[in-house]
Amino acid sequence: MVDVTVVGSGPNGLAAAVTAARAGLEVRLVDAADSLGGGIRSAELTLPGFRHDVCSAVHPAAMASPFFRAFGLTERLDWIVPDVSYAHPLDGGRAGIAWRDLDRTVDALGRDGRAWRRLFGPLVRRIEGVVDFTGSQLLRMPADPLAAVRFGLRALDQGTGLWNRRFSGDVAPAMLTGVAAHAPGRHPSLAAAGAGLLLATHAHGAGWGFPRGGSQAIADVLVADLLAHGGTVHTGTRIESFDQLEQSRVTLLDTSIELLLNAELPGGYRRALERFRFGPGVAKVDFALSGPVPWENPEVRLAPTVHLGGTRAEVAAAEHAVLRREVPEHPYVLVTQPSVLDDSRAPEGQHVLWAYIHVPNGSAVDATELVTAQVERFAPGFRDLILGSASRTAQELAAYNPNYVGGDISSGALTLWQLVKRPVVSPHPWRTPVEGVYLCSSATPPGPAVHGMNGWYAATLALRDRFGITDPPPLSAV
Repeated sequence: MVDVTVVGSGPNGLAAAVTAARAGLEVRLVDAADSLGGGIRSAELTLPGFRHDVCSAVHPAAMASPFFRAFGLTERLDWIVPDVSYAHPLDGGRAGIAWRDLDRTVDALGRDGRAWRRLFGPLVRRIEGVVDFTGSQLLRMPADPLAAVRFGLRALDQGTGLWNRRFSGDVAPAMLTGVAAHAPGRHPSLAAAGAGLLLATHAHGAGWGFPRGGSQAIADVLVADLLAHGGTVHTGTRIESFDQLEQSRVTLLDTSIELLLNAELPGGYRRALERFRFGPGVAKVDFALSGPVPWENPEVRLAPTVHLGGTRAEVAAAEHAVLRREVPEHPYVLVTQPSVLDDSRAPEGQHVLWAYIHVPNGSAVDATELVTAQVERFAPGFRDLILGSASRTAQELAAYNPNYVGGDISSGALTLWQLVKRPVVSPHPWRTPVEGVYLCSSATPPGPAVHGMNGWYAATLALRDRFGITDPPPLSAV
């Protein structure tokens, strides 16, 4: 009997596997795909020589993650940390530019710069406390209560109908809604405001970095560490029921809650899982380009991450349409153009573009034309650069990765209630009522993003519960 079986090789499954292996346990990792990485895979999706991120692309949460920092991820990879964390073009050649340097951002925002500093200055100064507060479940005492209070008050400010009272212009509000719309849902809302504030604080903190060569590099480093500590990996092994699992003392599931629903569960726990809601899906498009995107505002060309959708009101309207199960004619588009700083991603002089829109859960809509039109709106001539493209609908993303139920890459709707109940209300939501089984996916706290924290929390809880290991060895020790 093996000590630990981990199902799923996304960043959380890999974090759990590495944590258990470094504690001296026998670890077996299984994944349905033929390659490891889950949401951090990279591949040539369009044309030979063009390397695209299959799912996640830019990693502010990884840069700030306590797990990855303890693991030494920044030292193990060639990280690119841009001077511009993100950009938000507006019509007429205007754009909001979120420089990593808070002072530079404040200066660029003109009359709204002072309001931006009042909003983010205190959060950036106490960023460790902000990361602690947002980086676990909410049913606990934060390590830095003042940071938590300041964050909460700002979420109330930007998550209610008072969200425009700070600003007199339209650039700063658009920037905030663009970053908040990483979390699909209603705008304004407390959950979206919290997500946006956290991401924007990272933008002026450690930055929105990404590894040279693509997100796969993160998975490769974790897999190499697992193997170095005696772990084994098994690809092409799809687990659809607990009967398929070989016996082990602990099983860690980097999966959606759907697999758990196939097990025998106490009635209350089952009902809680059945009430858990999934959110909108995404429809993704990747482009191979003959040259850089001709953004009308030249400063947008400096930003690996770009938010498209226009004004705050336009972005909010597009996201509300998705909640009505409509595909917006002018959607919010999350864009990354990593090859502006990473020349390993495309042949010399050429570029890659990664983009997705939010769509109703389970949608079969191909987003290629919708994305192309929105990019063209702010970068006239974009169509002429397209050498090839590859798209995946929300349905196809769900088939590619069973964690993305209906194309929901967040593994559950991002509402305030479901940030507390993820997937159940408990001081230890990673532990399930099935003997020896723990859930470590984004369906648990602290939710989605590439930070490995869900896996680390679940693994350390399992080590304590099942093996009496209360002090795992340091992650930085090789």
